[in-house]
Amino acid sequence: MAHYTGPLLTRPLAQALLAARDAGANTWSGSLDLGRSEGEALLGPDVWQWNGASFPYAPTLKDRTLYYWDDEEFAPVSRYAGSLIKLVPTEWGAPTFEIDGIKMLPTSKESPIDDARRKVTLVQPQGKSVLDTCGGLGYFAACCLEAGAARIQSFEKNATVLWLRTLNPWSPDPDAPTSGGRLQLTHADVSQAIGQLPDAAFDVLLHDPPRFGIAGELYSQAFYDQLARVLRKGGRLFHYTGSPNKLTSGRDVPREVAKRLEKAGFKAQLALDGVLAIRR
Repeated sequence: MAHYTGPLLTRPLAQALLAARDAGANTWSGSLDLGRSEGEALLGPDVWQWNGASFPYAPTLKDRTLYYWDDEEFAPVSRYAGSLIKLVPTEWGAPTFEIDGIKMLPTSKESPIDDARRKVTLVQPQGKSVLDTCGGLGYFAACCLEAGAARIQSFEKNATVLWLRTLNPWSPDPDAPTSGGRLQLTHADVSQAIGQLPDAAFDVLLHDPPRFGIAGELYSQAFYDQLARVLRKGGRLFHYTGSPNKLTSGRDVPREVAKRLEKAGFKAQLALDGVLAIRR
């Protein structure tokens, strides 16, 4: 799907445009693509112009919500398809997303892009072939492109998350010149699609599944055996687990994951908020 190139509004941005107009300004300068670039809006009494297009002022937006222009109005970047999935602004510029109010990316201490970059650094993707199992907003893929990966094959199961990516300027566009044809994004369930991938096809694996209670199949021994099959010997894997509270859950998910990966043929150790493993 083509990526959206219009303005993205938050409540503070909409208020800033109105305040500038009410103060008698003819222009407003700032970012309308979540900090990716800066530009200037021309302010009129009833509409404002951005990149040659005109838009109405939007005085009634909600907090913690991003809005895009759908050719008729500023609509929230959210959809309901069994669950409410929405793109959520952060103080870092790069947004996170939520499913039924549950935040899918860590954003309390740093940008989700910086968080992804630290994890990608562990697997050393430069010049290598990467499997990105659960693509999400594509921040792992973006950091692999930035680090010089030769090829990235990414899977995402949820069609609404793929739609969010087309509206998020921080999500990499497989068709953009900056991707150089190195990113292949497939709408599929990796737990099923992985069986069709060749043996030892990848040098690096990045596995960022939903929590265990939602997608237990992505933590199973059978799936880890498949990960071992498609990764060459000596290849690196980072598996995000998060840090579930052992006292309340009664489980130590990171150590359970490490044990299953060891059984599948990896040498595993806890790292950051997950497990780093090397194929033996």
